Amino acid sequence: MDLSNGSPVITDPMAMGQPLMGVLPSNMMPFSIMPGGYSSAGGAGVSVSRRKIEEVLVNGLLDAMKSSSPRKKHNVVFGQENLPEEDPAYSAWITKCPSALASFKQIVASAQGKKIALFLDYDGTLSPIVDDPDKAVMSPVMRAAVRNVAKQFPAAIVSGRSRKKVLEFVKLKELCYAGSHGMDIMTSSANYIHNTEKGKEANLFQPAREFLPMIDEVSKSLLEVTSGIEGASVENNKFCVSVHYRNVDEKDWKLVARLVNEVLEGFPRLKVTNGRMVLEVRPVIDWDKGKAVEFLLQSLGLSDSENVIPIYIGDDRTDEDAFKVLRERNCGYGILVSQVPKETEAFYSLRDPSEVMEFLNSLVRWKKHSI
Repeated sequence: MDLSNGSPVITDPMAMGQPLMGVLPSNMMPFSIMPGGYSSAGGAGVSVSRRKIEEVLVNGLLDAMKSSSPRKKHNVVFGQENLPEEDPAYSAWITKCPSALASFKQIVASAQGKKIALFLDYDGTLSPIVDDPDKAVMSPVMRAAVRNVAKQFPAAIVSGRSRKKVLEFVKLKELCYAGSHGMDIMTSSANYIHNTEKGKEANLFQPAREFLPMIDEVSKSLLEVTSGIEGASVENNKFCVSVHYRNVDEKDWKLVARLVNEVLEGFPRLKVTNGRMVLEVRPVIDWDKGKAVEFLLQSLGLSDSENVIPIYIGDDRTDEDAFKVLRERNCGYGILVSQVPKETEAFYSLRDPSEVMEFLNSLVRWKKHSI
């Protein structure tokens, strides 16, 4: 990855062209429709109406919303609901994606004589998933665990939230922060906290800076069109926009999908991806959490795969990009936070934020004892 440029915009040339279905990579959802509908490539006069295309897109998005947003809650309080191990499907899955706690000795054994670099998602990883995104606060004990691990290892938060918002949640200067799914990276939060008093931004990398006006415009449009849907909320995360439907009645999910689709028809350079009870509107550029991890490793002098073991912990579909990078590098470990079986590129799993905290504390104890 060429990082010689201070703030490159790395675009997908195909995605920048005509927004026809099938042109974009499969992990991107194009929602702009050419006027007059879509005609078959053979030109045989077979056409599909605009309405039918829109219906296909909306139904596809609705299916993605349902598949990525299980309604069933597990272990809200330990001991009050069935443990996931009692689920045969989970038991089978855990053999393929074993517990990082049960495998802790194996993980640290591979790190002997090497440096561990730690990357952490925020929502669902360091804080519980809550109905109100603004109330997804870290517990004091989790903050202490993150602070302690950041004192022992290079560490970064990589979140879909805006960098400013996640910094307000975490409140720690010992880490680097990558907001907006890695499109807003600050490599020194200590410098940032110091320089904000002087009105300066320090050590920032923002590959999607040119999209800021467009993101603001689409955020306002989404806020307006969803205002009549009870429970829907729109969050402007600077370089992406989150449309939360966690508190929306499931019968209205299709309406949410339709409205998002209609708004994005006017923004062919934006795409939508789905997460846990959220639709993420993002620029169509070749950048994601995996690219952010590679950038952070290189900018922090940790790109030597022979001597550095990156560990990435996250719970969302967007974290799969980072898991995939580590798997393809054949270096480091992705750890998925989940209580239900999921297809994943991660090597290991943890059930919930409480197990994440236990894993972080174990890393700190191991580091201190190995010195």
